[in-house]
Amino acid sequence: MPQKPLIESVTEESISLLIDRFYEKVRGDAVLGPVFDASIASHEWPEHLDTIRRFWSSVMLTSGRYSGNPVAIHRAVRGLEPSMFPCWLQLFEQTARELFTAETASLFVDKAHRIAASLELAVFHQLGGPPHGLQPPFTTSSGPRSVKCD
Repeated sequence: MPQKPLIESVTEESISLLIDRFYEKVRGDAVLGPVFDASIASHEWPEHLDTIRRFWSSVMLTSGRYSGNPVAIHRAVRGLEPSMFPCWLQLFEQTARELFTAETASLFVDKAHRIAASLELAVFHQLGGPPHGLQPPFTTSSGPRSVKCD
């Protein structure tokens, strides 16, 4: 069977196709799937996908169709870890490259990397605290406590 030609342009329809295919992969992923399953009830998926389509429409077509607070939403997701972002990006990039010409896929992938970096920073970094992954020094009432590392 001949393969369909790759999509060249970003349209509402091509965004919908990307989002639907991408989230099929996410939901089947061993790492990401359980986090999404715990956060989004099965009957809420159509609404979630519509929201994500509006988000990407706003990002890629500057349509203004999305209004929301993705940082607050992602902060509330139980089980979300910074280590999941590369997996999300890999699945997104794979899906974009399966559907779009190299140039168009790169437009999506570049935006996704910027969005993921901003979201990860906003969700996991606390102003005034140490960068994610670093623990503040241990202190006791008598001052800093030393920690021995192997």
